[in-house]
Amino acid sequence: MKIQHFKTNESGLNRFFGTLEAKIMDILWAGPEMAIKDVQHRLEREKQVNFNTVMTVMNRLVEKGILEKRIEGRSFLYRPVVSKDQFLDNQSKELTHELIEEFGPLVVNHMLDALEEADPVLMEKLEQKIKQLKKET
Repeated sequence: MKIQHFKTNESGLNRFFGTLEAKIMDILWAGPEMAIKDVQHRLEREKQVNFNTVMTVMNRLVEKGILEKRIEGRSFLYRPVVSKDQFLDNQSKELTHELIEEFGPLVVNHMLDALEEADPVLMEKLEQKIKQLKKET
């Protein structure tokens, strides 16, 4: 599943999803599979939201390959295709590959510049990865 639009002016899940989509995904990542009505009730803790709106958004997330649904009795139950960590890992990997493919050395230089502000544990991981890559070539 590849998210088509990455929003640099947003933060968190809103970089990948619309506001309601992000809230729905957070709810579904936090718990077991749920029916639309259950998700609607959780959303309404913050703000009134129409059942049909929630249903439309959840079914669009199914069409995008983010959620899957199954029928149980007379209800559809929805759950994420991958965990939140897997989703973020996949999306950041895809985004990194696209940036490097399009901008090459510029992106690598900017990433290295950003590492100057990174914590030492991240720097150590990078050093180990570079050593590993050098051994493989």
